[in-house]
Amino acid sequence: AEMLQFHEMGLDDRLLKAVADLGWSQPTLIQEKAIPLALEGKDILARARTGSGKTAAYAIPVIQRILASKQCVREQDVRALVLVPTKELGQQVQIMMRQLTSYCSRDVRVADISGKADVSTQRPILMEKPDVVVGTPSRVLAHLNAQNLVLHSSLEMMVVDEADLLFSFGFEADLKNLLCHLPKIYQSFLMSATFSEEVQALKELLLHNPVILKLQGSQLPDSSQLQQYTIKCEEEDKFLLIYTLLKLQLVRGKTLMFVGAMDRSYRLKLFLEQFGIPACVLNSELPIQSRCHIITQFNQGFYDIIIATDEQSLASSQTTSGKKKKKSK
Repeated sequence: AEMLQFHEMGLDDRLLKAVADLGWSQPTLIQEKAIPLALEGKDILARARTGSGKTAAYAIPVIQRILASKQCVREQDVRALVLVPTKELGQQVQIMMRQLTSYCSRDVRVADISGKADVSTQRPILMEKPDVVVGTPSRVLAHLNAQNLVLHSSLEMMVVDEADLLFSFGFEADLKNLLCHLPKIYQSFLMSATFSEEVQALKELLLHNPVILKLQGSQLPDSSQLQQYTIKCEEEDKFLLIYTLLKLQLVRGKTLMFVGAMDRSYRLKLFLEQFGIPACVLNSELPIQSRCHIITQFNQGFYDIIIATDEQSLASSQTTSGKKKKKSK
């Protein structure tokens, strides 16, 4: 069967124009399957990896439905809620939705409230009742409790993106509390890389007769296609060995290196730079803007190597430093 194209999905011309501007000549597998089902009003549970085009798979029908509802003049209200596990993902979703609404930005307004700003400073944004609100469960719940956001009568669509991560990041209680603020009936989309027990439980809570899409839309290799090598060497030889692997091009292309401690990541970076090998360091102590900038530079090819820190070591170093401080008192 031939693949369904964007222009065959009954989408608004303004949306199609934005899709063309993004250079998407045809939908990805998940977009082809999910968009028509979503436009029919069905609830969707989709297993899709990062990179499969899943954001647009829910963003396009959400925008389309809002545009369609605006044709019958209705008051401005929050019609869609997108829940994400991190503020970084919140930013990405907002950027994607803004790109898709570039020709209808007056009709579909998107607000991302997942950032670090105070709840009170975000209040004016929500008072304008944007059509789509993007946020983490805890932040959305805070606004619901503060009555900056009222959804029980206006909400028509809810998306839970990276549902499996929401649980591993500890948002389960917030998510359940949040549901009390929602209307009885709304369309739901659940996106997840895995179908864990928690995701299955969430499906029971949120979805009504959902269509289940188990797609491997992205061409990322699975474990059967990956090869793992272990090299045992002395501590003092490790940096030299890394240099050798890179110099002999035994390791090529985009590379992610993990080291055990923060200072070590900077030492490795300096070591490689002595040999003209540019690398960048990434860890959670860097400000969010810096992290985003580093990733952008990595994606644009300024660096081929990211040196990341094992966050466990970060947590333990913080607790030990905390203990030391207490003792010194």
